[in-house]
Parts: sequence; structure tokens; C-alpha cells
Amino acid sequence: MPYLYSNLTIDKTSAVPVYQQLSNQVIALIKANQLHGGQRLPGSRQLAENLHLHRKTVIRAYDELIAQGWLESRPGSGTYIAGHIPKAELQQLSRNNPSSLPDPLSTAGYQLKAFSHLQPEFVPAQASLYLDDGFPDARLAPLKDLSRAYRTQLLLGNPYARLGYADPKGSAKLRNELSAYLNETRGLNTTARNILIVRGSTMGVYLASIALLGAGDAVALGESSWSGARLNFIQAGAKVIPVAVDQYGLDLEALEKICRKQALRLVYITSHHHYPTTVSLRADRRLQLLRLSQKYGFIIFEDDYDFDFHYENKPILPLASADAAGMVLYSGSFTKIISPAFRVGYIVGPENVISQLSRLRRMVDRQGDTMLENAIAELLQQGIIQRHLRKSLRLYRQRRDLACQLLSAALPDQLSFKIPEGGMAIWAQFDPAIDLTVLSQKALKKGLYFSSGISHNPHGQTLNATRLGFASSTPAELGQSIEIIKKLI
Repeated sequence: MPYLYSNLTIDKTSAVPVYQQLSNQVIALIKANQLHGGQRLPGSRQLAENLHLHRKTVIRAYDELIAQGWLESRPGSGTYIAGHIPKAELQQLSRNNPSSLPDPLSTAGYQLKAFSHLQPEFVPAQASLYLDDGFPDARLAPLKDLSRAYRTQLLLGNPYARLGYADPKGSAKLRNELSAYLNETRGLNTTARNILIVRGSTMGVYLASIALLGAGDAVALGESSWSGARLNFIQAGAKVIPVAVDQYGLDLEALEKICRKQALRLVYITSHHHYPTTVSLRADRRLQLLRLSQKYGFIIFEDDYDFDFHYENKPILPLASADAAGMVLYSGSFTKIISPAFRVGYIVGPENVISQLSRLRRMVDRQGDTMLENAIAELLQQGIIQRHLRKSLRLYRQRRDLACQLLSAALPDQLSFKIPEGGMAIWAQFDPAIDLTVLSQKALKKGLYFSSGISHNPHGQTLNATRLGFASSTPAELGQSIEIIKKLI
């Protein structure tokens, strides 16, 4: 069997054991239809001599292949390719016409359903400076305290309970601490039973979309809104209806006109700081939205992604604090408090809704990171997160003021903006003569990343505006970043 020897190559410097190399290559020859069912193989002594191996190595490889069902030993006759193995017609076809089949590592052999609404593949920005979407400065995060608390959770307590399966609703310790924290800071009236811990706001929107929306259900949201929410609603089969947004937030008169024409299942809103424009929903509109929800029976999904960062006065209490009819699902996360890397968020709502969402969550993500959740609970209990927020609030306000001053001085005629009352980004409207896509690409070549703003454009419109995040940059970095934009323009 000369061709067999020529197709077997042993690398004695490889980390893969020699017997395993031999068995893997025999399997590959069978799959490639070069060895057929019922075909006799050389004896172990003969194969060992031809491959310059120890006979025991060949015997071990044969034993492995027999155990796996690729070979069969016939007493007094020898070792054969198992008779039950069929000829690999598909592989034969590909050998005769290699172009007839795709590369299986790059393209599946079956059809995929196209989802044109899904976002493109994530490509991390490679830059040294960032005017991002509005992220926190992870350099300020209480990482040492979090590391200590996480280590404590790993090492102390009942290991079976600590390291085993946990409640899909999330750590009981975190839900209790979070309930107390939200009741105190947001004016809510919750217990741990009203809270589901999720891996960030994106999972919260996904679960709500799958659990509460059906094909054809109508969902209303600002004409310029967070694309992550809109895409989840589309994926759930909902009909997305854009609503105008002005300097006071979502236009409630426009929303009611929609309600008179068709039934709405859900309204998605970022009431505290509208995404992306940062404007706050005015008090009268908040009350009106709650009344409309009760009148027309639609769910309000309130995404309060950066409640803790409000600079001009005390934060406006969320819609959920005045919800007397159980119509509001309230969502938040620790992403903006600590860092996007720590995927811990929450949904607050009526107990029966939270129970249903937790059962659905169990299907896609059995549970969250119990160690991390308990560690964050400990930081809440000890007041560490609260102190971190007070420090961050002071620094981010200073950075906001500096960024606004620098932009006004450097680009007085090229862009306009309103000083945001809160949040971590400035909504900057550029002169129509400036191509934001080209500008952002040129800036990236200079080491500065900022968004082209394309994702914020309503269908058929070009806003030529983008979010310029200030919180994640030091004063020196803000100065360098804005100077790069000035020089490019």
C-alpha cells in the first residue's frame, strides 16, 4: 500500500502525540475516500518499519481507531477499514471539481436567512484619542475595590451555593441592594422581586422585545434613537414607527395622533437624556406620556442609561417613579458608572413581567456572573459606588464645561450645540458643507476616533450631527482631540 505511506507524515517535534497524529491522518484519508470500507491495512510491524516508528505506537493508533469505530480487527486476518463506513461521495465530488464546494471555514454549505437590518460586524477603533459615544473614564473606576470584593466572593462562603447554578433573575444580594438604591435615588417603590439582572441594557431590550412583542406589533420611538433598540424591535417582527423629537424631547402630540390611528404595543424612550440629542423630556410631557399609556394601553420601556450624571440640578425622577398602573419597564446599567466591560444591568417592572422575562432569559443565558453581581452588591452596600459617582460627577462636569469651551473657541462657525444638562456627550451639529464621514476618517488617521453620526440619521435624512463624548478623556486629551478636528476642518 505505497500510497498510504506517502500520505502519512509524522512530525516528532509536534506537541500532538505521534499515535494521535497517525490515527488523525488515517481518519482524514477515510473521509477523503482514499481508504474504503473493508480495505485491509498493513500490519502494525510493517507500518511501523515503513514510518520508522515503534510498533507499540502503531498498535496504540490502531487500538484508538478501532475504539472509535473507524477500523475493525479480524482475528487471524488483520486490521481493516470498518465495513460499515460508506464511501464519501461528497468528498469525491469536491476532489473532482474543487470549485463546486465553498471553503467550509469561511462559508457554510447551507443557506442563511439575510437580516439586512442587523448592524455590521464590530470593528474596534484603533486610536489613541476618543470623542466617543459617551463612555465613562474607566481609569476612574473603583477597580481595586471591585477586585477585592470579587476575590472575596470567589474564596469565601459555601462553595456549592457560591459556584453552582443560581437564580436566572440574578444575585439576590444585588437585587436587594439595588432595590434599596433605586428606591432612594429614583423614587421607586420596589422589592427584589421587581428586578431582573441582565448583561447590560441591550439584553434588557432584547428580552422585552421577544417576550412582549409579536409579529406586526407597533412600536414607537424617537425618529433619531438608539439603533440597538430599534434593531431589536425589528428582529422581533415589530413595526417601528418614528416619532418627532424636539428641544423638549419626544413630541407627545405626534404620538397621540399615531395612537388614534393604530394600536401601539410599546413606546421606547430615553426620557432623562434623549439618545442621541441629550435633551430631557419636559415634566408636562412625562405626565402626558403616562396618561397616554393608560388610555391607549401601550407599554413604556424607559431606558435610563445615564441617570446618575446630571449636572445642572438634581436628576429628574424617571417615569417609573410615577407609574401607578404598572405600564413602565425601567432599564439601567452599571456600564456608564464603571465601564462597558462589566456587563451588569437591570430591568425593573411588575413581578409577573419580571418572572416571565427571567424564564426567557434562562433560555439564552442561564444566569449572569454571580461573582461580579455579588461584588457590585458589596460595593453598593459599603457606599463605594455612591462615592465614586460623586467624584465622577464632579470631574465629568468639569470636562463637559471644558469641551464646550474648546469647541466654541475652535469651531465657532463650523458646528453648533447646546450645553448638555447631563450625560457624557455633546450633540454637535456640523455645518452642511462638512462631510462628517470624511472628517471622521481623516481624524482616525491622526489618532482620533469619533463617530460619523450615520447611525443617528432617521430614514431618508442626513442630520450631519454626531455625539462627541467628553467623559472618557482628560482635559489634555480633550484639547488634543479638538485641535485635530480644528486643523482638519
